[in-house]
Amino acid sequence: MARRKKGQAISGWINLDKPYDLTSTFAVSRVRRLFDAQKAGHAGTLDPLATGVLPIALGEATKTVPFLVDADKAYRFTIAWGRTTATYDREGETLASSDVRPAAGEVEAVLSRFIGEIDQVPPAYSAIKVDGERAYDLARAGETVELASRKIDVFDLRVADVPDADHVTLEADCGKGTYVRALVRDIAEALGACGHVSELRRTRVGGFTTQNAVTLETLEDLGYEARQSEALLPVETALDDIPVLAVTDEDAFRLKQGRSIVLVPRQVEAVKAGLKPGSRTVSAMAGGMMVALCEMRAGRLEPSRVFNL
Repeated sequence: MARRKKGQAISGWINLDKPYDLTSTFAVSRVRRLFDAQKAGHAGTLDPLATGVLPIALGEATKTVPFLVDADKAYRFTIAWGRTTATYDREGETLASSDVRPAAGEVEAVLSRFIGEIDQVPPAYSAIKVDGERAYDLARAGETVELASRKIDVFDLRVADVPDADHVTLEADCGKGTYVRALVRDIAEALGACGHVSELRRTRVGGFTTQNAVTLETLEDLGYEARQSEALLPVETALDDIPVLAVTDEDAFRLKQGRSIVLVPRQVEAVKAGLKPGSRTVSAMAGGMMVALCEMRAGRLEPSRVFNL
């Protein structure tokens, strides 16, 4: 006899505005408990010292996490001049100090070097694995961590504010794998200054933004009134850049069984028009509900992930 899963079969996304000094893992656990959900996960770790958008998937939405992990992101962050730390944030041990305080114009003059496809060496204090161990665990143990440079995409980088001579606030739009702490390290080095991240806020992950994010306090208040579902976004929210194809109930049944379906020429043309370059992924819907994520091949849809909603 199959063992019954603990919790409720709740599926959807929570766009959490993660608070300061809370790990992403603990935030997921809090949300999962609030909803008594069977399954939960998140799309893109935020450092404990960072705040902002942390999309949390519940139930069947966890099957769409990889698409959001790959999504573009936006950050607003402040550089504090005068001190370089081991972690490149305000909590780290001081490695070097300097009296150099770059003016806004000097900062703007070097930002173009960090826009486009650039090479970035991730910080030693990161979750990247080295011989099966997390880099930050090795760094905390006092070991020297050397990480390889990797290609990242920075679409835009601009000065947003200069609160005082000791700080400058920047905004960045970037692709996956970008480390803001490493960006700050390299900007400070280009200016001949010492600097670290004093504040970091993620303002967007794909279609999830701070404008429609909810706090843990709001979720808890809704929970007292059994209204948590008001904050729950549909499973397909993470798939806003994937073409949607409405299928019949008969075709939906076939897809849920793991069988492919044949498309008529007009459906093929409609899907092709919405596909991103190099992508074959299509979202199949029936009756306003997600049925499956599929790959389009030779005029057929072949299910790769099936949803039980």
